[in-house]
Amino acid sequence: MTLTASLTHTAAVARLGHALSDATRAGILLALRDAPAYPSDLADELGVSRQLLSNHLACLRGCGLVESAPDGRRSRYALADPHLATALDELMRVMLIVDPGCCDGDGCSC
Repeated sequence: MTLTASLTHTAAVARLGHALSDATRAGILLALRDAPAYPSDLADELGVSRQLLSNHLACLRGCGLVESAPDGRRSRYALADPHLATALDELMRVMLIVDPGCCDGDGCSC
């Protein structure tokens, strides 16, 4: 692997790590694994305000992980790449195998 390719991969992994470092952003990504959704539905599902959800969606768009598509007067959000759903599933399997009790939802005790 060339140095340029290595730096590109490092940046991509860092973007994903940044996205997953916040529970709301992680929840958005996990919710979008199954199907696209509207921001209002995501906010209700995750129990956050629409403004907060909008800020997190902007971050995820900036990271290139989600995309929006106009649907009438609303926008529908989806994962930017279907491989991301598989990657999230695999990451959860790895984390649950490593230590299923590691994170209590309020932060890691690892």
